[in-house]
Amino acid sequence: MDGIEDIHYSIRYADDMVVILKPKDDADKILKDIQEFLAARGLKVSEKKTKLVRATEGFDFLGWHFKVQTNGKFRYVPSEDNYRTFRQKVKDIVNCSNYGAKVKAKKLAPLVRGWRNYHRYCKMDGSRFSLWRTAHRAFKVFNKEKKLNRYKASELIKKAFPAVSRSENRHVNVKGNKSPYDGDTLYWSKRNSKLYDGATSKCLKRQHHSCGHCGLKFMDDERVQLHHIDGNHDNWEPKNLIAVHHSCHQHIHTGKTGKV
Repeated sequence: MDGIEDIHYSIRYADDMVVILKPKDDADKILKDIQEFLAARGLKVSEKKTKLVRATEGFDFLGWHFKVQTNGKFRYVPSEDNYRTFRQKVKDIVNCSNYGAKVKAKKLAPLVRGWRNYHRYCKMDGSRFSLWRTAHRAFKVFNKEKKLNRYKASELIKKAFPAVSRSENRHVNVKGNKSPYDGDTLYWSKRNSKLYDGATSKCLKRQHHSCGHCGLKFMDDERVQLHHIDGNHDNWEPKNLIAVHHSCHQHIHTGKTGKV
């Protein structure tokens, strides 16, 4: 796919691509050039996914919906498909009868935090994307448990829906011509560490952005998780927490490892 950007100004991530056109540009010719470029490499444009739209109409790309408003301001929010998929995952956990509210809160926290981190530079106001309605629904379910009163249910909701700092349209551009495949693991691990906050962020800085189990740098192909050394998930003392790869975390809990 390298070189396809030379055909016309565009933005590409893997095989997803947005071509930016001006009124004077010949859209049909540009599309034909792209089709010929791909055909020479045994590939073809997906007719189902390819469409020509005005920026004021909006378009979806990488889980976001981009749109230029009538006042000229650029806005983007989670796309309908992205939001629907995320909300369904939350509902599956909240409505599952196999475990109680405490377990549900633990399962929800990384899911919600990850989604909010991914969209942290979007316009997330309102009851929908702020997840107020979703959290309120979860609260009603939690509050029905006999062992929980209203206060305890509210505290669990805070843990299940952790807040993430956000700044609309303040995404930090990649430095120069940096690439995830250029071997500069320190740069990319530091950059990806910015996706985390709270205790996880502090652990990453303390560990110099390296896994507390295997010692390798964190890259964007695997989530970072917090491991409670003493096994007590209510003990959030800094000395009891280490940041590890998801796979390392699984390895630790299978009992195949010694002292961390």
